[in-house]
Amino acid sequence: MDDTHLISRFDALLSDLDGVVYAGPHAIPGAVESLRRLDGVGVGLGYVTNNASRTPAQVAAHLRELGAPAEDHQVVSSSQAAAELLASLVPAGSAILITGSPALAHEIALVGLKPVHSAEGNPVAVVQGFNPEIGWKDLAEAAYVVAGGALWVATNTDMSIPQARGMAPGNGTLVAAVTAATRQAPRVAGKPEAPLFHAAAKRLGAERPLVVGDRLDTDILGGNRAGFATVAVLTGVDTRESILAARTDERPAFVIQDLTGLYQPYPAVENDGGAFRCGDSTASVVGESVRISGNKESLDSWRAACAAWWEAHPNAAEATAPVLEWLGQ
Repeated sequence: MDDTHLISRFDALLSDLDGVVYAGPHAIPGAVESLRRLDGVGVGLGYVTNNASRTPAQVAAHLRELGAPAEDHQVVSSSQAAAELLASLVPAGSAILITGSPALAHEIALVGLKPVHSAEGNPVAVVQGFNPEIGWKDLAEAAYVVAGGALWVATNTDMSIPQARGMAPGNGTLVAAVTAATRQAPRVAGKPEAPLFHAAAKRLGAERPLVVGDRLDTDILGGNRAGFATVAVLTGVDTRESILAARTDERPAFVIQDLTGLYQPYPAVENDGGAFRCGDSTASVVGESVRISGNKESLDSWRAACAAWWEAHPNAAEATAPVLEWLGQ
């Protein structure tokens, strides 16, 4: 493979699933083919997912059904991270209230803890993960136990999840309901915390992994916290506009349209006295505006705009969107 292609700089790809590989039950165009090409260019592959509704084995089986390469050990999930976190915090055999799926209960049992489904089981902790079957009674049970002083761990706090029909409420919305009722906040086991990414890299023996995701607040923030290079795709939650406005900790090193972009040359961005050039596009900051000369549909224009705006705002604690001025449009 041409060594100018983006993926050639790395020895492994740590890929998110929802919004990157698939949306709902269907693969995103070009994703499966891009993943299958990795082995041929000597790049390892791991999947890092916050979705705790299925076991890693079930996730791997779904990926294989879609035609993607996936062995069970290649999937690292937030439910595994939550189980490992709880096992480090409570005695072996402790009862844990499951507010989530049977897959989450399975991971809890694998680490030597006892899954229970009501306060009557005397749980010392609550673990909450996504499950589309969760109802009010489940959230109420969690609230009772959390309000009683039990330890509370959430697999993840994604506020939305990409589905074939659009964006649907994610685990974060269900966690927020319990937070609203109890005024408590959980410890979060999955993304954007770094251990999930470190565990995936360790399984692959990777020294230069690239983290790819569609969400700044989980995938990109988590990859950055882990000290790995990050690339955002535009097939899920975040957009060109939200990436440009990103706070410092959530800024990706690269931006591509979809996974096929891994096999395309990634243009350098050059700073010429405050004018940032990427391909045929240039961008510069004037006050709270970014002036862009280039095609609005070209990613090079947005890459140049990101470089200019981020250079002008290197320590942004909050997302800040500039005014965009498209010259010659």
